[in-house]
Amino acid sequence: MNLHQLQTFVRVAELGSFSKAALVLGIAQPALSRQVRQLEVGLRATLLLRTGRGVALTEAGRRLFEHAVGILQLVARAEEAVSDSRGEPAGRIVVGIPPSIARQLSVALVEAFERHFPQARLAIVEGLSAHVAEWIATGRVDLGLLHNPEPQPALETEPVHAEELHLVSAPGAPAGEVRLEDLARYPLVIPERSHAIRRLLEARAAAAGVRLDIAWEISSVPAILELVRSGHGHAVLGPSAVSGPAGEGLRVRRIGTPPIVNTLFLAAAAARPATPLQQQFRLVVRQLISATFTR
Repeated sequence: MNLHQLQTFVRVAELGSFSKAALVLGIAQPALSRQVRQLEVGLRATLLLRTGRGVALTEAGRRLFEHAVGILQLVARAEEAVSDSRGEPAGRIVVGIPPSIARQLSVALVEAFERHFPQARLAIVEGLSAHVAEWIATGRVDLGLLHNPEPQPALETEPVHAEELHLVSAPGAPAGEVRLEDLARYPLVIPERSHAIRRLLEARAAAAGVRLDIAWEISSVPAILELVRSGHGHAVLGPSAVSGPAGEGLRVRRIGTPPIVNTLFLAAAAARPATPLQQQFRLVVRQLISATFTR
């Protein structure tokens, strides 16, 4: 096994096709197939199965893929550390962010990164908090923003922003604060169960003995807001998710007695040392979140 074989295997697995990987990598498909085959022979395991639509990972291939991504990330970090030691903030950072704040943060993250680290590269991936946490643990993501993560030995987390959840209704809905127990009277349009806000809401409702009326399960915040606007139900979201044109005109009411606080955390892998570039970028992210959500 060597790094070149791992890089080839990962790219084929990601693209799901030998021909697509050969095109992206700029090598002939037979040569690429030989590299993967040599890797399989060396490991004495079948890693990829050819299908009518391309290739699929076997169970052994899935396990290797998880390790290979982390190994390649570690190699990249070693190269970045050498560059940083020469006073050149270079390298690549992968940041995972949840869909509920991607719209507000993506452009600002890119612009801040470009200003502070012109020689480095940034990749942003969008995913639910549970998925981002898993990507950090396996090395696919360097830093992540997570809502209310469960304590995990693999993650090092710090709170960076907290906001109360609000009841979001169609234009023309009554004004005024609502109580947690009042939520039982509203048909809700909320994300599916793996979503951090859904878990937080259900936990607080269960503790208060409140039975929620789940009308629709939609995991896209823009789609939730459109359904609310059209009168198909009510949403429970933070003010940041309703800011901007998407939330214009919607009735947003605070949930009080008691409030439901949604906390955003900045997370990184606990066992992997951060490169100087990652350490500097964490400071930039903290400042950016503070400036974005406290306007």
